[in-house]
Amino acid sequence: MESANQDINLSSPKKGLGADPLDADVPMEGAVGGAGLTEEETEELKLELSKVEEEILTLRQVLSAKERHAGELKRRLGLTPLSEFRQNISKGWQDVQTSNVYLTASATLEDISRSEAYKRTQETFSQAGQMTSAALSSVGTAISRKLGDIRNSPSFRSFEDKVDNLKHKMATRGQGNGAEATSPIGTSSSQDHAPF
Repeated sequence: MESANQDINLSSPKKGLGADPLDADVPMEGAVGGAGLTEEETEELKLELSKVEEEILTLRQVLSAKERHAGELKRRLGLTPLSEFRQNISKGWQDVQTSNVYLTASATLEDISRSEAYKRTQETFSQAGQMTSAALSSVGTAISRKLGDIRNSPSFRSFEDKVDNLKHKMATRGQGNGAEATSPIGTSSSQDHAPF
C-alpha cells in the first residue's frame, strides 16, 4: 500500500497512477518530495504551501469584493459599459492625435495640399466633374424630349386608344354573366385549356 502523504508528479507521463514499486529506489526527475528533504523540512514546506494557498484564496475573495464595490459605484454614477467604451475610444483617439506619427503625417498631408501639383490635379478633377455633369444633364434632356415625342406620336396614341378600348370591353363584360367574364373574347376556346 502507498502512503497517504506521497506526492504525485503531475508532469510525469504516469500522472495520477501512483508510484511503480520497481522505481522506488530511483529518484524521479523534477520531483520535489523526497529530494534530500528531511521529514521535518517536508512538513514545513507543506505548512508554508498551505498558508500561501490560504492567502491566495483570501486575495481572490478581497479582489471579488473590490470588483463588486467598483461595479456598484459605477452603477450609482451612471457609468455603463457603453459609456466606458466611448470614453476609452475618445481617449484613444486623443492619444492618436497627439502622437508623433499622426502629427508628422498631418504635416505631410498639409504640405501636399499646398503643393502646385495637388492644386492642378484638384482643378482638373473639378473641371472633369463639371463636364460630366453637363453631359449627363444633356443626355437626360435628350431622353426626356425623345420620350415626349414618342408619347405624342400617332402610333403611340393609336396603341393607347386600343388598350383603353380593350380595358373598357373587359370591364363591361365582367358585369355580365359568369361565362362571359372568364374569357375576354366571350367564348371559351381550346386554347383556354392548352398546357402552355
